[in-house]
Amino acid sequence: MFLKQLSILNFKNCEEAQLELSEKINCFLGNNGEGKTNLLDAIYYLSFCKSYFNPIDSQSIRHESPFFVVEGYYENNGKEEVIYCGVKKGQKKQFKRNKKNYEKLADHIGRIPLVIITPLDILLIIDGSDVRRKFVDGIISQYDSIYLNNLLAYNKALTHRNLLLKSFWLNRNFEQESLDVWDDQLVQYGNLIYEARKKFINDFTPIFQKYYSKLSQDQEKVVLEYRSQLNDGDFSETLKETIDKDRANHYSNTGIHKDDLVFNLGDFQLKKFGSQGQQKTYLLALKLAQAELITSISKEKTIVLLDDIYDKLDGKRMSQLLGIVGNGDFGQIFITDTNLERIPAILTQENINFKSFKIQEGVVEDV
Repeated sequence: MFLKQLSILNFKNCEEAQLELSEKINCFLGNNGEGKTNLLDAIYYLSFCKSYFNPIDSQSIRHESPFFVVEGYYENNGKEEVIYCGVKKGQKKQFKRNKKNYEKLADHIGRIPLVIITPLDILLIIDGSDVRRKFVDGIISQYDSIYLNNLLAYNKALTHRNLLLKSFWLNRNFEQESLDVWDDQLVQYGNLIYEARKKFINDFTPIFQKYYSKLSQDQEKVVLEYRSQLNDGDFSETLKETIDKDRANHYSNTGIHKDDLVFNLGDFQLKKFGSQGQQKTYLLALKLAQAELITSISKEKTIVLLDDIYDKLDGKRMSQLLGIVGNGDFGQIFITDTNLERIPAILTQENINFKSFKIQEGVVEDV
């Protein structure tokens, strides 16, 4: 599947645009703040029903406009598919496939596999465990709808359990029977999520190590470590053992919502000892591995969005990266850069087909 045409109306700083796209590589070129990343975000919307950068849909509406529309025309095995996203202030978001509304937006996730690589990925390294859990959950959810449903059910049970613990604290009472209802659900869904995450890490790690080796020219050994309280014992028993702590904190201290993914360079944590170049290479390898794994499972080539990737990469590693994404193993590629000539020159040298667009103050022109 690839995006043939992108239609935008009142999305962020873009008033209106119609882009006829290359099946291979598309370059969005222009100075900072002109709207290159906004085009990537519009494409991201069509895969995930939401913005990568803005948690509130109305924040993506162009200033002083009442709505935005993003529409994508895809080709899938010779057939056209139309994905429509419309957001109007004060109204429910509309999301359609071939003019039919989705009953649940979750039903669309995974239909158009996509991976985005941005400078914000550094948060995977420097932020808390919740960011890395979302990274893992986001990958698995793209190819496993049952996992996504289990995750939603677990989070719902966790919310109710925490509310109940807080109620006990406020009212100075305690009812174990009421808590058992939510404990049973946490254990049921938590164990399924735990096993799926374990399998994912086992499958994902060698692919990640392969890409890190290619990008770094075998300079370091890299390891992904899955940390979970469920590694150490039965979930149900652990919940019982920590009930006094839960009551004192009026919060659930045990479960897969505490899981973490630790990034290591050899025997050292990347967060503490990795250079900026090592961190950038690590992140690129993670995202490329994500794309390959999703492609291998879904049997659908993954669209890859590369935002400002030249940052902290030397010319040699940049050429290696473009050679990797342009070799045909991945799906359609979208790249942004502030330099109008740099990436097109590398792609031309590597004999890779591409199309370029210049973006200035939200206006898009073919180059």
